Amino acid sequence: MAELGPVDVAVLPVSGWGSRLPAGHLDAHRAAEALRLLRPKIAVPVHWGTFRTPFGAQLGDRPAKEFARAAAEVAPDVDVRVLRIGETLALEAVR
Repeated sequence: MAELGPVDVAVLPVSGWGSRLPAGHLDAHRAAEALRLLRPKIAVPVHWGTFRTPFGAQLGDRPAKEFARAAAEVAPDVDVRVLRIGETLALEAVR
């Protein structure tokens, strides 16, 4: 990841689609640590609201909020944008 940075935007898979984190997905703290390597201007957590076990407790936005808190500690210069499900983020081109 360090070879990729710095980047303008990092879209990081936080939490996952199943009862376990599949390859390529990170828990909130590992995703925040990835910010140190990628050095993005903006970070957007994704996949945090996509899984719920039958009859299990709904996580809501807890994984996204945990990521935002961890990111504030390890990469305070990164602008973390937690989007509501279905929300879009408009980005302006910088030349």
